Parts: sequence; C-alpha cells; structure tokens
Amino acid sequence: MLASRLIVDQAAGLRKMTSTQQPVRVIAVTSGKGGVGKTNVSVNLSLAMTEAGKRVMLLDADLGLANVDVMLGLHPKYNLSHVIDGLCSLEETLVEGPGGLKVVPAASGVRRMGSLTPAENAGLIQAFSELSTDLDVLVVDTAAGISDSVVSFTRASHEVVVVVCDEPASITDAYALIKLLSKEYNLFRFRILANMTHSAQEGRELFRKISRVTDQYLDVMLEYMGTVPYDEYLRKAVQRQKAVVQAYPRSRAAQAFKNLARKAENWRIPDQAGGHLEFFVERLIRYTSAAGEAMP
Repeated sequence: MLASRLIVDQAAGLRKMTSTQQPVRVIAVTSGKGGVGKTNVSVNLSLAMTEAGKRVMLLDADLGLANVDVMLGLHPKYNLSHVIDGLCSLEETLVEGPGGLKVVPAASGVRRMGSLTPAENAGLIQAFSELSTDLDVLVVDTAAGISDSVVSFTRASHEVVVVVCDEPASITDAYALIKLLSKEYNLFRFRILANMTHSAQEGRELFRKISRVTDQYLDVMLEYMGTVPYDEYLRKAVQRQKAVVQAYPRSRAAQAFKNLARKAENWRIPDQAGGHLEFFVERLIRYTSAAGEAMP
C-alpha cells in the first residue's frame, strides 16, 4: 500500500528536493455538519485567491462523498482512491481548474474511502511532500463531522476555518468539532466563517453564540473570519457548475469571497513545523533551514 510505504519513510520527500521552496499556506475548511455550504466556500475562496495572483491547489478531502469536481464541471481521469490503490501517483490526479486552479479530486460513492485507517490518512498527507508543483496556498475541503479523516486533515493544516450557518444543529455540531480537536488533539485556534447570512449583524451574532460557549468550557481562541451573505446567484452558479466568483463576479457572494481572500493573504505562515503532520512539512523545514544558512 502507498500509505504504508510513505509512513515508513516520511523523509523521502526532503531527500528528493534539490531546490529551495517557499512555505505553503495550508487552510482546512471544515464544518460540524453537512449542508452549511462548506464546499462552496472552499471552491470560491480558492478561486478568489487564484484571481488575486496566488498559485492555489484545492484538495477535495471529503474522500468518499467528493463533489468539488462536479461543482466545477471537471472530469478527472484519476482520483485519490486510485492513489490509495497504487494505480497512479498523486501528481497524476491533478486537474486544471478555472483560472489555473489545481484540483486534487477524491472519489464519490466509494465507501471505503470514507473510512480510511489513520495510517492511510497519514500516508496520503505525506504524499503531498513529494509534489513538484510550486504553490502559495493549499485549500483542503474536508468532510463534515468528526471522522478520522477530518481530524487528520485539520491537524495537518496551518489554519482551520469552521463554516457555520444560522441553524441550531450547525452551531451545536461546530462546537462539538472544536471541542474534539482541542481536547483530544491540542488544536487551539480556529477561524469562524458565517455562511448564508441575511446581514452582517447575523454573522457576528452567530460568532458570539459559539464563542460564548467555547469561552466558558474550552481553552481555545476563536477568530471571526467574516460572513458570506445568502445570495440567489450562488445557487445559479452551482446549477451552471461554476464558481460564483467567476460566473457572477459582481454578486454579493462573490464580493464577500474576494474580501475573505484578501484577509487570508495577511494570515501569518508559521516559520516552523507545529508538531503535527503538516502538509509540505519537508518543504517548510527546507525553507527554514536554507534561510538560517543564508544569515551571516
């Protein structure tokens, strides 16, 4: 199995690299429950960053119920299930999306992909260290909920964006996800994005509802990322299998995603590995080492 081989030799990517690379900002987009627009956020945030001149890759990490390729009207030959089966390399799964966005598609309707072992998830993550594609940002669209894959991919990211909407179940499940990641996996910083809101005030109130509970019961730091308004143009874009930032660039939702992309540009990239299975950890270490050697 590819996963087992990669876990045995996690430093292989470092030894294969011959040139200094810039560190990659890795953003996991997740949610406590489905139906809150998480994948729409991932797709449009990625494309807004691409339009801003960033080299972006979007990983569909909803491994068994993937739909990023469907949302963008793509027809990949390979996906991550083929990587796990050893039928192709991770590089061979890459699909060119709109605007030069790189997409890593996952499988849809493949039950075993939704229940990979921790070792297989770790192997998949380590495979990213061997990609030769130069990137500025990797956006990871996780599955909803608290499965092993969600834990693995959020722990492997620098930033965790939790998408919520104005539903009691969304708020309750978002809290449950944050609680699990903080208490059992030592993640303590989360960015909250309010989606499908009817006003900016509604978005901030959603954030306050979650932060009041986390402040009382958890040792975490929540930051309000912003809000995406309810917009009929978003539904129209989905029907056209396009991102709203490209199909309807002047719409309220598209403008919100562009503002969120500008905010994300100012997030600091960690200058050292944080102790988890960060994507591109070898690239990050190499960049840090090279910078240190260049100092007088």
